Formats: sequence, C-alpha cells, structure tokens
Amino acid sequence: MKAIYIATVSAALAIASPARTADITPLTPDAKQVESSSGWTFTVAPYFWAAGISGDTAQFGLPEVHMDADFGDLLSNLDFAFMAAGEARYDRFSIFGDVIYTKLGADASTPAGILADSVDVTSKTFAGLLGVGYSVLESPSGHLDIVGGIRVWSVDTTIGFNGGLLDGVEGDDGDTWVDGIAGFRGNYFFTPEIYMTGWGLVGAGGADIDWDVALALGYKFNETVSAVAGYRALGVNYSNDGFVFDAVQQGPIVGLAIHF
Repeated sequence: MKAIYIATVSAALAIASPARTADITPLTPDAKQVESSSGWTFTVAPYFWAAGISGDTAQFGLPEVHMDADFGDLLSNLDFAFMAAGEARYDRFSIFGDVIYTKLGADASTPAGILADSVDVTSKTFAGLLGVGYSVLESPSGHLDIVGGIRVWSVDTTIGFNGGLLDGVEGDDGDTWVDGIAGFRGNYFFTPEIYMTGWGLVGAGGADIDWDVALALGYKFNETVSAVAGYRALGVNYSNDGFVFDAVQQGPIVGLAIHF
C-alpha cells in the first residue's frame, strides 16, 4: 500500500503570564515574551507533521475497506494539507483553537480481496477544535494546564473499486459531527534552553472516541526563536447510518516557534 504524509503548517497566537508564557498550541514552547499593556502575549508557531494513516472506512451500501499506510510517498498521496492553531492567554486562563484540513488519496483493501482487487480512497477531513484552559501547576521550570472544549469533524470519502465483483463501482459519502474533549497540556524546562512539551486529549460525542496526544523535545535558541521535534497521534472512531470513519493518523512532527 502506498504511504501517506500529511504536511501541516500551523500558525498560533498565544497569551501568557508575565513570569513565563504558557504552551500555547500543541508543540509551541515556553518563551519570555513582551507583554502588552493589557497583559496579553503572543507567539506564532509553524510546524510540519508527517503522518501515516490506518483504519477502516465505509459508505452506505458499500462494503467496509481497510487503509494501512505508513510514512513515505508524500507527493503521490497528499493533495493538500493545512493546520492552524492559536491561543489567547491571560494569567492562568486561556482560550485556544486548532484547525486541521487534509485531502489525501490512498490504496485500500477489502476483506480477503474477493470483492475487489484494489480500492482507491480519497478522503477530505476537517477537524476544528475550540477549548478553554486553566493552569493548575506553575513554576519557573514549567506549567500544567487542564483543558476542555469541543471538536467539530467533517469527513468526506470517495471509494472506488477495481477488479473483483465490484469492479468499476464508486461512491461518495460523508458526515459532520461534534465531540466534547478534555485533557491536559504543558511543558517542563530541564535547562534554560532544553525543554519537553506535550498534550493529551480524549473525548466522545458524535464519535465513539476522539483522542489526540503528542510529546516533543524543544530547544530555545533565544527569546525569539525555539524549535521542537517529537511525535503526534490523532484518532477518531465514528459510525452513523452506514458511514464509517475509524482512523488513526500518526507520525513525527517538527516545528519552529517565533515569539514577539
């Protein structure tokens, strides 16, 4: 099966306390920023995520197909990908958001390979997160935020069967749903330059389960620029009226944070 890369570019705005600004997006490191007269601070953090995808998808009236792709073959599978995240923070309180859109193609298979010799799948996925947070632990070395919010999913898949009993059959289906999520995020500085950052979210609602975890190691070059490298996994299991989207996207992530 061909592999899938998901390259995402994220832009984040954050607000933090004057002592040490908080982790504003997943993988956005701490930095001592210039605080505005209102007490708000800001960070921009583009990053690149290379993720494989695995799981099952189905449409009403068509059999379930299985996708299983690891990293690789970026240009032939990825049509478009974009991510933007942001946070507004004042003292211990925060409001944050995250938007993901991907359009990708993949090869898939049917059980035992009887219904089709091969399956082509094109998936368009939008996931938008809006949440609030509160820092329950703060120290000069780091912080831990408890967070909660909602994630809106909109998924559209096109499945085409090649060979076998379903040769030439193609269908398109999709759905939109909302999940409530909760979890934590934070970071810890081992030295003034080297730190660890990450988050973990889990929830449900329209989906049976919705989860998102990441862990990364960062390096602060100066008060303006930091870099991170780590690993992220995002999964959702949704089914309704014959439409199924049960998938996990995971892979390495690298980022650059610019503070101002």
